[in-house]
Formats: sequence, structure tokens, C-alpha cells
Amino acid sequence: MPLRRCLPVLLLTALVAGCASSTIAPSYTTDNPDVMRIGGERPANRDASVESAGSFCLETAERWNEHGRTPDGQTLWAKDTLRKVVPCKQ
Repeated sequence: MPLRRCLPVLLLTALVAGCASSTIAPSYTTDNPDVMRIGGERPANRDASVESAGSFCLETAERWNEHGRTPDGQTLWAKDTLRKVVPCKQ
């Protein structure tokens, strides 16, 4: 019986404590501008390149995509690297 009376109070306390805790502030910094950039215009996409990997070749293409905005309205640009196996040109 006492557990039935305490359970709603415990649940309410857990809910209030969870909602009242501070959230982690996002950090929009990077040491590598080749992976992510903040603000400005969309960076230029590189042309696809083909590299020999021995018995096969890899075609690598890089594309910059918008991945949202910072709280102050700057665009977040992230680079996607696409790779696929292609036959080597002799």
C-alpha cells in the first residue's frame, strides 16, 4: 500500500528533475574545414577522380550539402564523400 502512494510522487519528481536539467549547448566548431564549414556560400564540389587500388579502381566524388543552421542562422555545410568501384582504364 505505501508503494502505491509513493509511486506517483516519485514519478512526478523524476519528471520534474528530467525536464529541469539543463541541456548540452551545441558546439559548432571544427579543426578540419575539409569536412565541415559554417556560414557562407556552398563550397564548390570537386570533380570525380579515379584512383588505382591494385586490381580495381575507385571513383571518388565529393559533394557539399546543407545540414541545417546554427542558432544564429548560419548555414552548416558538410561534405559527403562517395566512393564506388569502377574498372580500370588500361
